[in-house]
Amino acid sequence: MSPLQLSVYWRLSLVFFFTSFLFFLDIFTAAVVAATCRHGNGTGNQSEAAGGPESDADWSTESGNRDSVCGWTDWLSYGQTLYMVGMLLGSLVGGAMSDRYGKRPVLLVCVCVQAVCGLVPAVLPQPLLFLAIRCLTGVCCCCINICSFSLAVEWTPPAARLWPPAFLPFCFSLGTMGGAPLAWLSPTWRQLHLSLALPQLVCLPLYLSIPESPRWLLLRRKTDVLDGYRDNSPADKQCLDVLLDSAWSDLQKATEAQKELRPGGHAPSDIIHLRHPTVLQRLFIMSYLSAASALTYYGICMNIGSFGVGVYSAQFFSGLSEAPCLLVPLARLGRRPISMLALFLSGAACFLSLLLSRYNAEPVLVMSLALLGKLCILAAVFISILYSIELFPTVVRQRCVSVVNLCFRLGCLVNSLVPPNPNGAISLAAMVVYSSGPIMGCGLCLLLPETSGVPLPDSVEDCVRQPRPRSHAGALMWTRKLVSSQTRKTEILPAEKDDTHTRD
Repeated sequence: MSPLQLSVYWRLSLVFFFTSFLFFLDIFTAAVVAATCRHGNGTGNQSEAAGGPESDADWSTESGNRDSVCGWTDWLSYGQTLYMVGMLLGSLVGGAMSDRYGKRPVLLVCVCVQAVCGLVPAVLPQPLLFLAIRCLTGVCCCCINICSFSLAVEWTPPAARLWPPAFLPFCFSLGTMGGAPLAWLSPTWRQLHLSLALPQLVCLPLYLSIPESPRWLLLRRKTDVLDGYRDNSPADKQCLDVLLDSAWSDLQKATEAQKELRPGGHAPSDIIHLRHPTVLQRLFIMSYLSAASALTYYGICMNIGSFGVGVYSAQFFSGLSEAPCLLVPLARLGRRPISMLALFLSGAACFLSLLLSRYNAEPVLVMSLALLGKLCILAAVFISILYSIELFPTVVRQRCVSVVNLCFRLGCLVNSLVPPNPNGAISLAAMVVYSSGPIMGCGLCLLLPETSGVPLPDSVEDCVRQPRPRSHAGALMWTRKLVSSQTRKTEILPAEKDDTHTRD
């Protein structure tokens, strides 16, 4: 790996590691408040315990009034919902902002805002301010995800682009494991927010060295920045040449596809392509898989303390259970078989967890099965990130992928609106949804083609010609024919390419 690639990866790994701290803040906040406000009459009112030590609750002096966090514990249950609303808003604006201003500026701004948002509740513990901060933190978290994945993928050679969707969530799972003992060592409201926000704030100067996406710089004709990256080292020059050749080839393919679809000089509307039965079928299946995956994954993550195990230890093992997903790129089964296997195992594990919980099995066993289901659904999410790109034609790919991502965020939001069970456990209806959704998605995957090793489709006709996997020999012959036709169709003009690389 070149020095610039290493700079991208290890700095983005820090961003994801510390982002998990604020992502699960609502879980830790509920645990800290429950332990802090258990005295008195149980209502959270501090008036009856005025003679107790002030370390039992955090106090803030605002306009001469002394207000305790325990006075508005009912507001805390809306924090997770507002956070998911913020992530939904971030998915609507994050992509457009990064395309216009660049991935690096948007990432730096969102990381700074997120770090500051983590400090504000420690200084001003007010209910409405806390909820507004949680919403803004969700917006920043989603924008960070969009920019980080784009930067990591666009700094990765095409043959290894399955690694960033596995590596960055692996760093997130390590952060989940690290945040649990850190929260356990922070027994009060103020200490909790300071300990979870300060690490990201301290690391802000390190993120200034993150380079911009070479693909975005090529599109914006910022050759001076690219030349500066090339002059950094011979390894960076070689890496950039490979990445820019791939980016230029993709741009040429997109341009050729648009020219073929413009007879008479008029471009057809995207709605025409979106109405095609093949595109509609794939859009429905991938949207369903995204929504079902979000319901299962976040349903287990946000209710990890409902299995009868301590919150902090359960959160630690929740992060540990996601670590094996780093091995997903090593599997050579193809997109379709891995997706079906992961979805089926996830649904089966969640169903067994539900069944054992009804027979009063050991909480550790019930939680282990639920975490196995979460691990499998996370592997399915990794594959679907790349699968969605490979299933849709170039002319409508960005729109379709945006719809799939929107369904994922809607699934997150719906999950946060589910009312909690009075006894603290996950409700029966919720666990049925968590187990049945992936199994139904496994059946829907039978309608999708295999796209591993196949060139990206440029038009709807290319999607229609994608065969169902029947035999390895037939799929291999079809792949060779499609590769040869795409090679003839996307030849790069050397003179035009050289002119682009040398233009100021």
